[in-house]
Amino acid sequence: MSPMDKLNAMSAFVQVAEQRSFTKAAQLLNLPRSTLTDAIKQLETELNTRLLFRTTRQVSLTDEGNIYYQRCKYILGYIDESDHDFLHAKPKGVLKIEVHGMFAAHFIMPKLHLFLAEYPEIQLQLTEGDRYVDVIKEGIDCVIRIGHLNHSELVVRHLGDIQQVTLASPQYLEKYGTPKSLNDLKQHFMVGFYSTARQKTLPLEFLVNDQWKMYDLASFIQVNGAHSYSAAAEQGFGIIQVPRYGHIKEIENGQLRQILKQYQAPFLPVSLLYPSKTLVTPRQRAFIEWIVQLFKDHPLKEVKSF
Repeated sequence: MSPMDKLNAMSAFVQVAEQRSFTKAAQLLNLPRSTLTDAIKQLETELNTRLLFRTTRQVSLTDEGNIYYQRCKYILGYIDESDHDFLHAKPKGVLKIEVHGMFAAHFIMPKLHLFLAEYPEIQLQLTEGDRYVDVIKEGIDCVIRIGHLNHSELVVRHLGDIQQVTLASPQYLEKYGTPKSLNDLKQHFMVGFYSTARQKTLPLEFLVNDQWKMYDLASFIQVNGAHSYSAAAEQGFGIIQVPRYGHIKEIENGQLRQILKQYQAPFLPVSLLYPSKTLVTPRQRAFIEWIVQLFKDHPLKEVKSF
């Protein structure tokens, strides 16, 4: 396979991996499906390894395919941007960022125009969700996660910590009473939050005599999304612990009331994750440096929102 054919095959492989479909990739590249099939077969033959699992419904990456996809993504991105180096062109292309929507709205969106003004040829794709994402399989360049992380092979950069508060609705407190101490929690209920990343329902936590104490209360309802978690509390289903920045309006207008103020709730770490410390495209590097500096200039513990 010639160098040019190899690059074309790598490009085809990246599209098939991201679309998880030969048909969709062929449509995007405006090529016959058979051309992509032949290109991937040639790659697998040359590498002497299987890159893709193929079924009638879906295409998925093998472990070796995951590694090769990451390398191809970097090489193709680097080539694309290197063509413009002699003109001192700034990073360009599509940059995919996964971030919690409420966090993005408060802390990233208000400053994002500064990043785009500095890098006008970068097209940002911000996806939001509480789910665990497979960065490599889904072609995501960077992820911003809130909360404690499971063991990860990704590069992790700590961006800061955000304050949590303990809240309940007036209806709930009227029905079950307002807890004055942690011992009172025995008579109370929490909205269960099931963490996909940690594969369990998270307890309430409080700092007592320099030690964290966990309270796994009974619950009427369990959810796995931030909006549902807050909505359940507003409807009187139980006590929640949430980042304060996202609930300022609800606290001010009385929809939710802060309780047990004398007990500190844990701060949540905010982390930036990306696939590789060395295989970083120029546009990835630009965003990583920008977001790290943003939270150095505006520490999360000191700001409610921008």
